[in-house]
Amino acid sequence: MNSLLLAAAAANPTGGSFSFLIIIAIMFAIMYFTMIRPGKKQQTQRQTMLDGMKKGDAVVTIGGLHGVIDTINAADGTVVIDADGILLTFNRTAIRDVKPGVGATAAPAAPVAKEETTVTEEPTVDTHEENSDDSETK
Repeated sequence: MNSLLLAAAAANPTGGSFSFLIIIAIMFAIMYFTMIRPGKKQQTQRQTMLDGMKKGDAVVTIGGLHGVIDTINAADGTVVIDADGILLTFNRTAIRDVKPGVGATAAPAAPVAKEETTVTEEPTVDTHEENSDDSETK
């Protein structure tokens, strides 16, 4: 590509600035499609995920804490998470992943009836002969 640009510049000495502008425009287009556009797409996906949170959704924070949403305060931008009976308050931006309805639809497990079993220990018979000391003394 450089050799083509050098050949074009040698053939037409006044067209050097125009080819430079084309190269800059191509570099900007490549940068837009590889860096800026995917970042904006990811940002809009995250924003829709945070806007779709509701009470009872299971969430994971950026610190790895798993819990269920108890309340959402839109004015302060905070979320109260119930993590096994411990209520913790986080910023909405601290939420990494939302699993909709997992916490609300999960019914508590029915208590399992425990079956009592009795274990009796039978006496063991030692089959190993302990006469090793007696045989040496004879």
